[in-house]
Amino acid sequence: MRIDVLSAVPFVMESYLKHSILAKAQEKGVVTIKVHDLRDFATDKHRQIDDYPYGGGGGMVLKPEPIGNAIESLSKERTYDEIIYLTPDGEVFNQAIANALSLKKNLLFLAGHYKGVDERVRQLYITKELSIGDYVLTGGELAALVVIDAIVRLIPGAVGDSSAILEDSFQDGLLAPPVYTRPVVYKGLEVPEVLRSGNAKAIQEWRLKMALEKTRKRRPDLFKRYLQR
Repeated sequence: MRIDVLSAVPFVMESYLKHSILAKAQEKGVVTIKVHDLRDFATDKHRQIDDYPYGGGGGMVLKPEPIGNAIESLSKERTYDEIIYLTPDGEVFNQAIANALSLKKNLLFLAGHYKGVDERVRQLYITKELSIGDYVLTGGELAALVVIDAIVRLIPGAVGDSSAILEDSFQDGLLAPPVYTRPVVYKGLEVPEVLRSGNAKAIQEWRLKMALEKTRKRRPDLFKRYLQR
């Protein structure tokens, strides 16, 4: 997979992309991730990428020209399956969307900043708009990293033990059950005996029971949806 990101502050993404699963996935050649500075596509000598909003009001708006130039330039090199804008008013990102996007070949992300991007960018170029929750961040870079991380770890080869991914929360519509490791007893609390039994069927049944119980208590909306499947 190839992932390109357009950002007003690309350096804020660099550290996260160079560590953990994202770094290993890039080293293995499972994914290529490139972050592009929007200022490199500006049209004036000052490399300006934002301006005041028409109609007044506080804040600045990302200009359409640098974004349009960047998208058109990158699109000459490859065809993007989706051009994704990270915005608070987008579709709320979830595991199902992550699963679908992980099957794509080329993705282009636009990280919003300031008050957002000129509306004409959304009309002309964007194919999908995503939000990671009902709150506002300073910029879309953090949101882009969240989505990219969720996508990349699903690509075969990105995670050493691929079976672990299938046990993640939301993959089966439920929250994940509790997990334990050594020691058997810690401050008076003991690892459930069933997990030490070696009985695969009993362990699977216990995990499903715990997942159902946790989901019912913490996310009744998910629990109801699960029962209606």
